[in-house]
Amino acid sequence: MTQQKDGGEAILEAFRNLDIDYVISSPGSEWSPVWEALARQKVNELEGPTYINCWHETLAVDMAVGYTRMTGKMQAVLLHAGVGLLQGSIGIHSANQGEVPMLVCSGEATSYGENPDLDPQGQWYRNLSVVGGPNRLVEAYTKWTGQATSPYTLYEQLVRAGEMAQRVPKGPTFLDIPIETMVHDWSPPAKMRKVPTAPKTQPTNESISRLVELISNSKNPMIITESVGKEVQGFNNLVTLSELLAIPVTEATPYYSNFPKTHPLHLGFNPSPYFNETDLVIIMGSRAPWYPPSAGPVNSTVVAMGETPLKGNMVYQNLLADLYVEGDMTISLGLLVEALKSGGAHRASKVEERRARWSAEHDKLQERNRASVEAVRSKQPIDPVWLCATISEVVPNDTVYSEETTSHGNAILQHVGWDEPQRYLHPTGGLGQGLGLALGAKLARPNSPVVALMGDGGFLYNPVTQSFGVAGEANLPFMTVVFNNGNYEAMRRNHLAYYPNGVAAQSDIWHGVHIPGPNYAKLVEPFDGYGERVEDPAKLKQALQNGLDAVQSGKLSIIDVVLSI
Repeated sequence: MTQQKDGGEAILEAFRNLDIDYVISSPGSEWSPVWEALARQKVNELEGPTYINCWHETLAVDMAVGYTRMTGKMQAVLLHAGVGLLQGSIGIHSANQGEVPMLVCSGEATSYGENPDLDPQGQWYRNLSVVGGPNRLVEAYTKWTGQATSPYTLYEQLVRAGEMAQRVPKGPTFLDIPIETMVHDWSPPAKMRKVPTAPKTQPTNESISRLVELISNSKNPMIITESVGKEVQGFNNLVTLSELLAIPVTEATPYYSNFPKTHPLHLGFNPSPYFNETDLVIIMGSRAPWYPPSAGPVNSTVVAMGETPLKGNMVYQNLLADLYVEGDMTISLGLLVEALKSGGAHRASKVEERRARWSAEHDKLQERNRASVEAVRSKQPIDPVWLCATISEVVPNDTVYSEETTSHGNAILQHVGWDEPQRYLHPTGGLGQGLGLALGAKLARPNSPVVALMGDGGFLYNPVTQSFGVAGEANLPFMTVVFNNGNYEAMRRNHLAYYPNGVAAQSDIWHGVHIPGPNYAKLVEPFDGYGERVEDPAKLKQALQNGLDAVQSGKLSIIDVVLSI
């Protein structure tokens, strides 16, 4: 077998040395050198990344996001020139918002047919190229962009882009690789280094000591988090800290599962009712958990912890912090716990009194949740609270949820149960990403059930056909539960917020609200999946079980649940 090396081999070798597991791609015509290199890899039985064929650019990016959020490992995404990059832009934007490392590439011709040895084909006569280069399309929502200018530096440029993506603040980087560069002969560097793992940032000793002092002197501290559960150890460290000093935890608009919901120190998902009682608020890996800023805790000292507590893309959000503890969240929590243990701060606190108080508050919240479930048990159409409670009853504990709803997020957080890390993912950007996250999670956790919880509006923003096709091709079965209220309910609520007594409210004439959607249960039929529409609350449990059984047998499933609101 030939050992010819060209730019395609340079790209693949860079991916290997960046420890990339998958090349996830919605292919364009310019990537033939990479496909050839992948073919050589297989024929020659070489180790290297696995190719995942996607049917849509946004789906490719979102799959990579989902996989990385579950594993912490950066992946590579190859997109078509120009228009393909635009299609993937919402996923790239989401990765940037969520500080998810990713190496994104597209290939654009620069010779436009004047090179007698190269025909750029469709890029010329279909006007796929972008005037000024494709970098202009993604500069606003990537960490860095560049263009490979020479076959001799292609490998190192890719490695550099991959290394940059993994440095704080993490995020997607983009490299444009002209087809002319890829088809050129390539000689590996004399010294082929293994790219080192990106180091984790650590907080200063001074900031940890100051935080220990604040906690020691606090009567009623409280923790607010959004993404401590990004890593399993971060989740565990937060539990240790909370239990050590009986500090209650609330989750404000979480992107991950961060703390056991059944834990007696978990106080739900709305911290604001407790602001008047706290004297110390510790924000851990979270955006500003109050809106507007004036609604924050007036009488509390505020501490912000995280790698990048002040995020450049959130120009209007202010954490109002009195102290910043900047560093990797998992490491920072570990250092804080050790400092508290060695300093004996817990012995000086009224820990048991605090533990009893917040445990009682937790029990009250749980009782309210149980009462709200019982109140809607037989409601027709099905109440979203009953749907969430039934999901929690039927679905196994090791399930990973990808949640993309707008109106039903609170019901899901309160009534769908999970107590372990890496059991919940929520997109960090706009609608249309939930199915891709589900596929990425399934790729990372092939032995765990994956359930996509989708509003009917959000579901229609997703590349549905493409997602189901990839699920079949890559053997990644999952279940989708459609929260079908036939409306963009968030639009109606926003309208009412501005015009509570307006003409629309009085006449029931709404614009941009109603969704005359399809029969969602039938959308899996072309993919040999299982679909069921359910309107009777008494039949809901069995319908969900049917969907899970189908997934267990290797099939996709959709359970279309008609809701009251």
